[in-house]
Amino acid sequence: QLQLVESGGGLVQPGGSLRLSCAASGFTLDDYAIGWFRQAPGKERQGVSCMSSSDDTTYYAASVKGRFTISRDNAKNTMYLQMNSLKPEDTAVYYCAAGRYCSGYVCYVPPSKGSWGQGTQVTVSS
Repeated sequence: QLQLVESGGGLVQPGGSLRLSCAASGFTLDDYAIGWFRQAPGKERQGVSCMSSSDDTTYYAASVKGRFTISRDNAKNTMYLQMNSLKPEDTAVYYCAAGRYCSGYVCYVPPSKGSWGQGTQVTVSS
């Protein structure tokens, strides 16, 4: 069974940094496009970043480009989101995902052909 378990969320001051981790089990992450999404209170879930499975090309939403970095460690079967220069508007529940391909910065995750993490809270506040 495909599982993704997230960790690394928490409270951070504006301008600070945080790294989210997402460990995969039951499948090999390198075979999938990987992505990060976030959902703030009262807003719909939106894509943050995506990395393709074919050539590791990366894509970022304009709101995070230059501040966030998506990566994967195949030896650990784990994906990451490094978040720098955090802003209060980055506050949200963050979700990792493994899917088929990147549609820009949005990872396509078919219901029966991909996996979602459980979500981890990131709060940026002084």
